[in-house]
Formats: sequence, structure tokens, C-alpha cells
Amino acid sequence: MLHLAVRMAGHRITALIAVACAVLGGAALITGTGVLAESGLRSQLPAGRLAGAGVVVSTDQSFHPAGDLPIALPERGTVPASLVDRLAELPGVTAAVGDVSFPAAVVDADGRVVPAEEPRTAGHGWSSTKLLTDAEVRGDEPSGAAEVALDRATAEAAGVRAGDRVEIVAAGRSAVGYRVTAVVDAPGAGILFADPTARRLAGRDGGSGSVSVGNAGARAGTVDLVGLRTEPGAEASVAAAARETVEEAGRNAGKDANGTASDKAGAEVIVSTGSDRGDIASPGAGAARSLLILLAGSLSGIVMMIIGFVLASALAVSIGGQRRDLALMRAVGATPKQIRRLAAAQASVIAAVAVVPGVGLGYLLAGQFRRMLVDREVIPAGLPLTYGPLPALATVLLLGIAVQVSARGAAWRTSRLPATEAVAESRVEPRTPSKVRIRSGLLLIVAATTLSVVPLLSRTVLGAAATSMAGIIGAIGLALAGPALVKGIGDTAARRLRPGVSAPTWLAVANIRGYALRLSGVVSALAMAVVFVLTYTLAQTTVMSATAQDTRTGTLAQQSLSAPGLGGVPAGTLADVRRTDGVRAAAPVSDTTVVWEYEMFGEPEVEAASAMILTPAAPDVLDLGVRDGSLAGLTGDTVAVDSEAARSRGAEVGKRITLVLGDGSRVSPKVVAVYDRGLGFGPVALSHDLAAGHTTAGLDQRLLVRTDGTDAAEHNLAELAASRPGLALAPTDTGSGDSLSDAPATVWINLATIVVLLGYLLLSIANKLVATTAQRRNEIATLRLNGTTPRQILAMMRREAAVIGVAAVATGLLLSAIPLVLLGIGFLDRPWPAGPVWLLPAVALTVICTAFVTVELPTRQALRTAPAHALSARE
Repeated sequence: MLHLAVRMAGHRITALIAVACAVLGGAALITGTGVLAESGLRSQLPAGRLAGAGVVVSTDQSFHPAGDLPIALPERGTVPASLVDRLAELPGVTAAVGDVSFPAAVVDADGRVVPAEEPRTAGHGWSSTKLLTDAEVRGDEPSGAAEVALDRATAEAAGVRAGDRVEIVAAGRSAVGYRVTAVVDAPGAGILFADPTARRLAGRDGGSGSVSVGNAGARAGTVDLVGLRTEPGAEASVAAAARETVEEAGRNAGKDANGTASDKAGAEVIVSTGSDRGDIASPGAGAARSLLILLAGSLSGIVMMIIGFVLASALAVSIGGQRRDLALMRAVGATPKQIRRLAAAQASVIAAVAVVPGVGLGYLLAGQFRRMLVDREVIPAGLPLTYGPLPALATVLLLGIAVQVSARGAAWRTSRLPATEAVAESRVEPRTPSKVRIRSGLLLIVAATTLSVVPLLSRTVLGAAATSMAGIIGAIGLALAGPALVKGIGDTAARRLRPGVSAPTWLAVANIRGYALRLSGVVSALAMAVVFVLTYTLAQTTVMSATAQDTRTGTLAQQSLSAPGLGGVPAGTLADVRRTDGVRAAAPVSDTTVVWEYEMFGEPEVEAASAMILTPAAPDVLDLGVRDGSLAGLTGDTVAVDSEAARSRGAEVGKRITLVLGDGSRVSPKVVAVYDRGLGFGPVALSHDLAAGHTTAGLDQRLLVRTDGTDAAEHNLAELAASRPGLALAPTDTGSGDSLSDAPATVWINLATIVVLLGYLLLSIANKLVATTAQRRNEIATLRLNGTTPRQILAMMRREAAVIGVAAVATGLLLSAIPLVLLGIGFLDRPWPAGPVWLLPAVALTVICTAFVTVELPTRQALRTAPAHALSARE
């Protein structure tokens, strides 16, 4: 059977090239998506500044929901400082270091802040140098409160060396002069203070020396982590003993295993070794792995649907061109099962040849995608991809199943017909399209229309995603119901033909009527491209526009004051801003991440989401569209929630919800307000009091300032910002949000994905059109022998191409219209989406050009062959 399949494949090169391209492109897409997914699960960040510690004790920087993948927690948790002495006594431990971190930045002689990799955690105690590997120290350990050591990169950028004086902004304090006692040559060493000074600045000594917002007292008696240096070969035994010590400390402390406030319940203390230390060294960067999993998950559904559609279409053309051969085999005694096995074997041979380079291309594609993510600052440059064999194996398995199912399905009708009927039907199509197929297609179109209603019910990113899915499902329905549609178009055109119509037009209409199944496959494939581009692109731009509209409408403040180079806005800045002439109101606003635990239909669910941190003064600078309650009640353990979340999760005003904060602390705050503009401001807003002590820096990220609108007020604010190192003043209204130039990184990533998928789709469609046209060389030769001129044949084929292109654009528009109209109504309160005006003309032109070029070229090639030779040659 395999030998026969290979020999038959040798006579169907054109059609099988289309199958090979579909498999190759599909393998590349599946493998690339698989690499992203595997990297999200297995990739590890380098240990960085913890490389010298063989064992690290810290809080778990991941939340582990039951039966689901872990969720990264970006805020640094803490462990009891009392663990340091206990762990230092373990056998095999040569040094135990309780590391603390806090915001710190160096100010150079010109008053500019020296850039740092992570200013929120740049400050450390001198003892943390024991966690470094091969650190070369030039100078002496800082011992006094006014002494400091710098890493080599920071010292060179500031133009200082040991013995010089330098100004440093630390933990939200004003810039203070320090004497540089040493320069440490080790990556990521940071700004190193004397240990007592570091504990005081970080608010870990229980005193009032730290002015970090919410950290003074909230994290007293804790350290960020405990790093253990061990004797050679003792890491495993030390890690086991450390786990026993941590478990014992947890039992002694009861529910509060970390020895901190009771609202920290659930922040588990863990012991990490080897590659697991990377996530502990950079919790925020470790959260990027979760993003890779989300990206792979969001891509996988649409990628598999498009690959299945393209592969099935290509195999339908390939096997459709062999119907006569398969029918003759039925006539000489082949069973239906043998026919289907033969078709599947032939397709498998082609897939086996194409899948190998496709897998290799997929690994390269994943590398390019990672570079784009790094360039857009979506993931850190230090997060590598994991190139394992699992994506390749999954690709082979999935494509193998898809090829087998598609090939057997394409050969099903021919294999089931009696031998005589199979031979008789091998040169013509069924006159009446299958009723089951038509009904299935219509049901899918109805289902797609129903799914289009979701944006009216849910004004969320998930609701917008239903628009894209509805368009693709509708296109698949068109592929099934297409033969009846094309035949109807042909019948209508035939009835309206004038008696004196030209021969090419009459032939084109006759072909449309007689070969509806063949043409519908091409029309539906091109319509899929139209639907895919319009729904996916316009869904992205509409959500972007609606988000910008919410943000623009809800932001009453005209200016935003931040200090990214300092790790947060220094304390005291808010009071100074409020005293500035022309300022009507000012309030701090920060962002963090929470995990919301709730029940849906009686089943426990969790969802990670961004959350704002607000004070009761927020209504003076923000209008979130509060429909119930008041933001003025955001004090203590309280939150405000978006109306969509409140409705679906039963979180009305007065109810308590369960959240896991960004450092792993589980809290049960009370809902004091429900607002409408969740798309622009997120689903949750925490009170400033609730978030205190649960963020890495403990500083406000920015201040929103509402002025009297005069130039004098803006000038006064600019003078204030210029007088303080590191402060940056920017207008809050930075654009309409309707232009792609305003698009965030995630939108550009999605658009790049659309371009790649569209390229695969168009290439596969072009190959299918070329194969379909090439299989008509006998028809073209017969027309020429009957007296039709090459010019008339070209005219006929061009008319068919015009019908294909126009029908594809029209049906694609019709399938996209309802989802996009409902999307516009749901998100923008108007019956059209937001997006570039050139998109539709560009898509229409691309589709029509594809139809013309892929029909014109093989037709000209067929006309170069003598008619008698074409008829005598085997297809």
C-alpha cells in the first residue's frame, strides 16, 4: 500500500506541493507555540546575585491553584529574621545571610539619576556580598551610617571611585551624601550599605528610620530571603535540613508561618536550590514565564483551527484530483477501507517529508518571537527559551492525526460509492451538494452569530476575543455550506445572461455552476483570510480604543509625576505637590498584581489580574464611573471592584472577597465601591492601607495631579520636578488611543502574530489555487481542441478569478459584519469598530490579487502545452 501511495504521489506533484506547504507551515507554527509553552513551564532565570548561595530560603513567589498551572507573584515576600540564626547552625552551612532590599539610586555630579537594572531593589546590606560569586572588592566594608559601597557598573556611570563622595536617594528619603568605601566588581551587586543602616532604611528594625510608604513597621523583624553558603557537596543535605527547620518554625508559629501579621496567611516559606534560585532573585522577571504560557495558550486555539482548515482544504484538492484513479481501483476490487488507507498513506508520506524542516523552522520562529518580546520589554532579556524535544513530538503527533483524519475524510465519498458510480462521478461533481454538509455549515454560521453577542454581555478582553472566534467559526461554516452558495450564484448568473454574451463569460458561468464544490473551497479559504484579518485586527484596536477612552474619560488629573529611576516617588513629594500654586488636588496611584479566588457555578476559580492602589483622595483625580458605594471608603482592608467582576462573582458593595496579594498574602477585604470603567482601570482597586507592606518597594509609583488648567500651574509643577533628582512630569493625556502608534506592546505582539498566520494562510491558499488550476489542464486542452482560443481561455479564467475574489471579499465582509458591529456597540457604543481605515481596502486588494495571480500563472503554463500532449499525459 505504501509503495502504491508513493507511486501515485509522483504523478500529483502540484497538488501535493500544496499539502507539503500546509504541513511545513503548520509544523512551524505548532512547534513555535510549543516552545513558548515549554519555556513558560520549564525555563529558568539565572541565579544572578544569589549565585554564591547554594540554598535560598524565601517565600514562594508563585501561587499554586488546585489543578492549574502556578501563577507568578511579582512582589517580594518576606521571611522571619529569626530564621537566619537557626539556619546558620545547620551542619554544612558556612554562612547564613539575611538579605534585605529597598529602593536606592545614585545621583551623579550633574544631578541626574544613574540608571540601574532594578532601582526598586538596588539597596542591600554589605553582608549580601557573601551571596555573590567571585566578587572582587576594591576598598573597605562600609561601617558607618554615611558610608556606602557601589557595584562597578554604577560607580563607573556615576564617575566615582573608593574615597569619593556621592549623593544617594534611598528608601524614599531625600538625597543624602555618602562616602564610597569600596567598589564591588560583581554583576547586580547593587548599592551596599552597612547592615544596620540597610535594616533601618528597609524598615526591618522596627524603628522610624525608613520612610518607605507602608514598610516602616509592616515588615519589621523580617528579611527578604536567607541565603546559605554551604560546604562543597553539602547542598542537598543542607536543603533538607533547612526544610525541616522551616516546617518546625511554621508549626510553632501556627497559621502565621512567617511570623508576620495575620493577613499574611498563605505566604509559604520554601527552600530553593539550583536553577530555582532565579525566580527568587527576580520575582518580577519570573512572572514573565506566566506570560509565555498565556501567549502560547491564546495562540494555540486559533493556530490549530487555521492549520486544520488549511490542511483539510489542501488534501481535499489533492485527493479530489485523484478521484478517477481511486474509482478505477474500486472497479478492480479495492475495498473502501483500502481506498481510505491509500489516501491516508499518501498524505502521511508527504507530511513526513515536510514536517522535519517545518519543526526546525518552528524553533527558529520561536527565537525570533522571543527577540520581539524582549525588544518590546514584555519579558526580561535574561529569560531564555527552553529548546526541548517535546514541541517537536507534539507537532508530529498533532499533524499526524490531522493528516490522517483529513485524508480519510477527503476520500470518504469516493470509497463509499459503488465501483460503477465512483467511475462515473470521477470526472464531474455531484449535482446536488450534500444536505448534511449544508445544514452543518448553516448551524456553524448560526452558532458564530450567537457567539458574536458576547461583547454586548461582557465588556472585557475575553468578551472581545469571542468576536475573533465567531468570525473563524463562521468561515468554517461557509466552507461547509459554500457549494450551495456558489451553485446558487452560478444559477442566478446563468438566468441573467443576455443571449449575445461572450464565449468566455458563458464558459465561466458554466464552470461556476458545474464545479461549485471546487470553487467554494477556494472562496471559503480566501474568505477565511478576510475574516481572520478583520476580526482579529479590529478586535485588538477596538479594545485598545475603548481602554484609552475609559482612561481618558476617567482621568481628571492633567499631570502625572513619577520617579522610575528611584524605584518610586520619594515620601514628602505628595505634600509638596499639594502646596504648589495652581494644584487643585493630588493623589498617589500605584499598580500591583492580585489573584482573585471566587466560585463560578459552584466550582472554585482563580484569576490573576492587575490592581490599582488608591487612597480616599482618588476621586479628586480619577472618575472610575462608580455606580455603587464610594472610593472615599478605601481605608483599611477595603477594595473597589469593576461592575463586570461584581456581577459575575457576586462581589456587591458590602460583600467580602478573597484575594492573594502580590507577595502571597491572603486577605479578605470588604467591597466599598463598584465602578464601570474596569477596561481602562482594571478589575480591582486596593486601598492604600491594605497594600501597605505587601509591595516590593513600599513607595508610590506615581502621583496624579489636577491643576486649575493654567500654564502657570504646569510651570510650577515642572519647576518642582526639576528641583528634585529623578522626578519626571508628564501629561496624562498622551494620545487618543485610536492609532497603532499608541498601541501597547501586547497589541503589537498580537498584530505580529496575525501577520505570521496570515502569511501562512495566504501561502497555503495560493498553493491550493495553483493546484486547482493545474488540475484543469485536460479541460483547457479540450476547449482548445474544440476551437477556443488561448485568449478566450485566459478571459474565461480571469472572469472566474474575479468571481472568486469578489465572492471571497463579500462573504468575508458579511461574516465579519455582525461580530464587528456588536463589538463596536458593546465597547464603543456605536455600530462600527475602531481601527485603521486602510485595513479593508488592503485586505480586499490582497485577496483579489491572490486570486488573479494564482489562476493566471498556471493557466498560462497550461496553455504552453500542446492540447494533444496534455490529453495523452497522465495527470
